[in-house]
Amino acid sequence: MTDGRRLFIGGSWVEPDGGHYDVVDPATEEVVGPAPEASRAQVHEAAAAARAAFPGWSRTAPEERAGILRRAAGLILRDLVPHGELARAESGATTATARGMQVGVAAARFRRYARVEPVEQALPPQINEAGPFGGAAVMGALAVRQPVGVVSCITSYNNPWANPAGKIAPALAMGNTVVVKPAPQDPLSVYRMARALEEAGVPPGVVNVVSGSRAEVGEAAVDSDDVDMVSFTGSTAVGRRIAEVCGRGMKRQLMELGGKGAAVVFEDADLGSAVRGIGTTFSFYSGQICTAPTRVLVQRAVHDPLVARLAAYMGHLTVGDPRAEDTVVGPVISAAHRDRIEAYVELGRKEGARVVAGGGRPPLDRGFYVAPTLLADCTPDMRVVREEIFGPVVVVLPFDDEEEAVALANDSDYGLIDYVWSADVARAFRVARRLRAGGVGVNTVGRNMEAPFGGFKQSGVGRDVGSYALHAYSELQSIVWPG
Repeated sequence: MTDGRRLFIGGSWVEPDGGHYDVVDPATEEVVGPAPEASRAQVHEAAAAARAAFPGWSRTAPEERAGILRRAAGLILRDLVPHGELARAESGATTATARGMQVGVAAARFRRYARVEPVEQALPPQINEAGPFGGAAVMGALAVRQPVGVVSCITSYNNPWANPAGKIAPALAMGNTVVVKPAPQDPLSVYRMARALEEAGVPPGVVNVVSGSRAEVGEAAVDSDDVDMVSFTGSTAVGRRIAEVCGRGMKRQLMELGGKGAAVVFEDADLGSAVRGIGTTFSFYSGQICTAPTRVLVQRAVHDPLVARLAAYMGHLTVGDPRAEDTVVGPVISAAHRDRIEAYVELGRKEGARVVAGGGRPPLDRGFYVAPTLLADCTPDMRVVREEIFGPVVVVLPFDDEEEAVALANDSDYGLIDYVWSADVARAFRVARRLRAGGVGVNTVGRNMEAPFGGFKQSGVGRDVGSYALHAYSELQSIVWPG
């Protein structure tokens, strides 16, 4: 089913030093295929290949780089169905999600960064009244975006197509070369992406892919002396360790880390819209997404109706085989992660939360399934309220007024995306401006893919998406001359 048995280093498909490990289908617990286990030396070899390819690629005309990205997008879409099937098998996503939100979005991201944008900005002339040679002088200036160099792209398991594409495409468009270290749970899709880029004409060494189940593979992708920047999506705990290494080497960082999104629902809100938005925590990637509105803060007057509606909504969600057309909630990524989520639900019970719906394991013979779960009667000090569960679990807390809502929403170590539902749009925007989060959805969980994406506090460092990704994968250079 897969062709990801070898590493992709310096334009060649290379046998892995560490042999192979099994990639497991979360829905069936069957082996999808073998994935290559790189050694530290091979990861460093990939970074060296990227370093050697950087001068030529960075000097390649932006239009030529864009043409390769455009061709890669077409090649990915050409094989949409088999790519979607592989993504479904690796990640446990439903077929529709695997095809549309994973493979389809990946192709869209390659197309987006095939659009050439200016990298130079003329700045207003300045009169320098006390120059080093005396006398006044008019100085012109130009701000130029230059590629950073070699970028290590370390990606998450919840979207093996869109997440890597969101790093690779803008990095290449800016003239960087990359070493991609995919998540160990679903790396095979990334090798398919590498084949598409190879067929599209990417020069040897510009894109390298190295995988492995051991921590040393990711560590080597960070600590290599040839790496200038690390772009990471994953947990805050791992992000901290990466940041420490980057700090020692003064490497650029782009970090998209954990989240515990607050959904603030006022008494005048459209409860149907709020329920559909909050319900994406149960249905979208089975809650394995950092942007999910997992922490629901609801004004006391509509607390009970909202909880009842959420419970009813959950009752209509089909949990099961992601290949089935009517399935809405598939499995989580692994048995270990399923056990972790269930442990949090049990902890919530012990802390005093009330299990309104879910809380158990669905009656399925095989697969790593977790029942969508709703916890009410929660308090701000509970661990289920404060810590990222990364599964289909929603916690609900009441509030009395706007001040309390803002205080509760901001009482978190995280600050990725929050949400506000209110019929009073002025109030919704007023509250949004007070939330300590990198993004806020007003009466929606939708995203504008040109808006900057990233987090406050322990949810990350830096911003990407749209033109902001081009900024993230570049250094800003100023050129000054006498006018």
